[in-house]
Amino acid sequence: MNKVAPAVIVLSQNSVTLARKIITVLPGATLYGLAGRTCDVDISFTNFGDTLRELFAQGTPLIGICAAGILIRTLAPLISDKRQEPPVLAVAEDGSAVVPLLGGLNGVNDLARRIAEVLDTQAAITTTGDIRFRTALLSPPPEYHLANPEDAKTFISDLLAGEQVKLEGTAPWLSNSQLPIDPKGNLTIQVTERCVIPTANCLVYHPKNIAIAITHPDVTLDLVQALLANADIASAAIAGIFAPITIAAYANIHTIADFYGVPTRFFREDLAAEALALTATGRDGKLLNSLSQIAIAYDGRYAIAISPQPIDPNTIGQPQGRLAIIGTGPGSSQWMSPEVKEILKSATDLVGYKTYLDLVGSLAAGKQRHESDNREEIARATMALDLAANGRYVVVVSSGDPGIYAMATAVFEVFDHHHKPEWDSIDIHVAPGISAMQAAAAAVGAPLGHDFCTISLSDILKPWSIITQRIAAAAEADFAIAFYNPVSKDRTWQLADARDILLRYRTPNTPVILARNLGRPGQTVKVITLDQLTPDVADMRTVIIVGSSQTKIINRIDGSVSVYTPRRYYK
Repeated sequence: MNKVAPAVIVLSQNSVTLARKIITVLPGATLYGLAGRTCDVDISFTNFGDTLRELFAQGTPLIGICAAGILIRTLAPLISDKRQEPPVLAVAEDGSAVVPLLGGLNGVNDLARRIAEVLDTQAAITTTGDIRFRTALLSPPPEYHLANPEDAKTFISDLLAGEQVKLEGTAPWLSNSQLPIDPKGNLTIQVTERCVIPTANCLVYHPKNIAIAITHPDVTLDLVQALLANADIASAAIAGIFAPITIAAYANIHTIADFYGVPTRFFREDLAAEALALTATGRDGKLLNSLSQIAIAYDGRYAIAISPQPIDPNTIGQPQGRLAIIGTGPGSSQWMSPEVKEILKSATDLVGYKTYLDLVGSLAAGKQRHESDNREEIARATMALDLAANGRYVVVVSSGDPGIYAMATAVFEVFDHHHKPEWDSIDIHVAPGISAMQAAAAAVGAPLGHDFCTISLSDILKPWSIITQRIAAAAEADFAIAFYNPVSKDRTWQLADARDILLRYRTPNTPVILARNLGRPGQTVKVITLDQLTPDVADMRTVIIVGSSQTKIINRIDGSVSVYTPRRYYK
């Protein structure tokens, strides 16, 4: 099965509900919708052909809720190598038909069956071998790897022509199929974790039944490769890398796992490498004794064990906890970065102020929401870190940019001042967003085109005396200034005080931009002058930009106004 998350393509709003139903069985899938004809989608596109071809070229499985013909005609120029092409399926708009079109070697039939099951219909599978033998030799289950796919076409043709096959090794998906299995068959299917030189009349499958346990971060990829070669183990048989949670943050562990394309799983128990490997393989697992002398030389920092059946690493230990602090932008989904959207799709938990969580829209579907009051930043950050320490993928949601008067600072402040040892295992990442001041500036022109600064007028976390010093210093230095948190129910006089300070250094007709509810319903952007700046013109949803001495207003022919700050000072 292709490991890249699928893209579901819809061309009309009527298909969105069906697409969402399909996505329930496709973790990480992205819903693409035609702009102007769909809403409540993950990504909007304007050109169907370009979008489809770009995704196909990237190896993305494609599920089009549309006619099969339009998919084939669109992708025809790119169809060349069936070993490389991703799965492509067409689904009828009413969900009555699921038709696999391309990607037979990359799991299209299995994908079609999964979709058909959730839609309570039958997949229109036409692959002869799949129909006759009730199994897809070219597309084994995810826990098995076909070592020699180049030999499979002739092998399957021989089977269809009447040859019989002997099965060496154990694989229920093969023994329970309708393959013509006979101990005296001229063809062979070999199921083994060992390195094997394949032949044309023998298909080799490697079950993912090998657990590699690492208990020290100085174990390198070169060492693991040497261990596998010494034990004659195929790298495709590795199910996962298993380690104590105390070394989860070290890069070496993840470098090894990424190289072999397997997950890392971590244990809270303090186990020796041998015990950890046996825990991963289960009660029937066995250590590879041929490594005992090497293991002694390396002081028991690793161990390799084998299970009699494939290992599902997702049921063992826990993943490394991940914490992403994201910015959704001021409000509109079109201002949300692709990186942020990908993070939201992968997350298990969303933490934040309810208003900000609501801005995520459909990307919050299926996530555990943890809502809190906007003033409970420390408690919110602590909760997020605790959740991540338990192996969750937690996203702390801020509006605007998370590092500008938002939650990124709160998370690192808690991590620094209220530190818990278990937090050291967490992968912490900050994903930027478009700030409110950027959106406000863009809405009116370029008032931040030269040097500028930002100042919060809230005196909850710092004294007003500090704020007045900064306003005066910024005004004297002739910065354009973006003011956050200008007015609240309990703070009405601060904005007037700030204006009076500015008037000592700026003329009364200095341009001022008032931007409210940016990217949300009821957005307003207004240009006034500094002497008109009074507390009643703003609230907590307003960002105020005060120009420098060089900031200019342009009155446009259509009655609108543009504001910009030149990049040079004119005499």
